[in-house]
Amino acid sequence: MKFPAFLLALSAALLLPLAAAHATVRTEGGLTESKVGASETYRLNVPTEKDISTTEIRLVVPAGVSISRFQVTPGFTRTVRKNADGLVTEVIWKGRVAPMEYARFFFQARNPAAPGELAWKVYQTYSDGSVVAWDDTDPASGPASKTTLK
Repeated sequence: MKFPAFLLALSAALLLPLAAAHATVRTEGGLTESKVGASETYRLNVPTEKDISTTEIRLVVPAGVSISRFQVTPGFTRTVRKNADGLVTEVIWKGRVAPMEYARFFFQARNPAAPGELAWKVYQTYSDGSVVAWDDTDPASGPASKTTLK
């Protein structure tokens, strides 16, 4: 009985790095938690997981999050889409992330005033035109990154 449990634990440990390799949004300190209503610096980490380059990253901003500024990311152009109230709803970065590389995109935002969970939807486009959706459409293979607000 102990042997199968050991194999299960070993398998989970070996798969953990693969799960962590996906596009993720974390606080600047690398956390998945933040405070309600707080001003926070977030980082979007996007690794290229194919043998071809990533050419575009689109971030859908969760409702209630108010982005105020971005850090410049050399080699990338940034486009923002806003709603009628002037709040940023999407951010699109275009550039190149080669195979076996990753890019980080930093931005400052104010969290919503109510506790809950933010789901950051990210769409990663590759040089062949394929798009990988990190949006929970298929949570097993494309989980959305989440931030818990307390």
